[in-house]
Amino acid sequence: MFPVGSRALLVELGGGEETAAFHAEVLRRRAAGLLPGVGEVVPAARTVLLDGVDAPSALAREIPRWEYAHPEDTAAGEVVVPVRYDGPDLPEVAGLWGVSVQEAARIHASAAYRVAFCGFAPGFGYLTGLPDACAVPRRSTPRTVVPAGAVALAGGYTGIYPRPSPGGWQLIGTTTALLWDPSREPAALLSPGTRVRFVPEGP
Repeated sequence: MFPVGSRALLVELGGGEETAAFHAEVLRRRAAGLLPGVGEVVPAARTVLLDGVDAPSALAREIPRWEYAHPEDTAAGEVVVPVRYDGPDLPEVAGLWGVSVQEAARIHASAAYRVAFCGFAPGFGYLTGLPDACAVPRRSTPRTVVPAGAVALAGGYTGIYPRPSPGGWQLIGTTTALLWDPSREPAALLSPGTRVRFVPEGP
């Protein structure tokens, strides 16, 4: 654990599952009024930043004694995302997995996903849930423009591009789901802890 300024604490965790469990516990304790002053909570792949901590040193001594609930027990609802498995990189991903294109789509849609953290662009969530064996590398040459709604893979993560932007992830499909809408409350469709289920659409 590291102090960040005078009122923030950066907590380093051992991996994705531990980070998700710790983040869920922070949210539970804050909702119960057990973390006075803590305002923004920012999870990442292996860290959680707590901002607005009244007594960072005291909290740093207390945290190692916490017991974490499994993140599934405190997930922030489920979002169903329709997806058309028509991405230009789906054949390459299928080849890396050693299966047909149809089987690759089935494997991806059958997994249970959870938003580990958000970043890169407003509304972009890093989703975990694919088996470790399905991790794929980023493209050697990134695209200058990836369209909004592109469903993509990189490493062990699935992501959905909320708006057109450059990107090097493997594009396996597209969705009409609106990931970021400033007129909506909340503007982001996905938030850390949210469960996500992909539902295949017809050709």
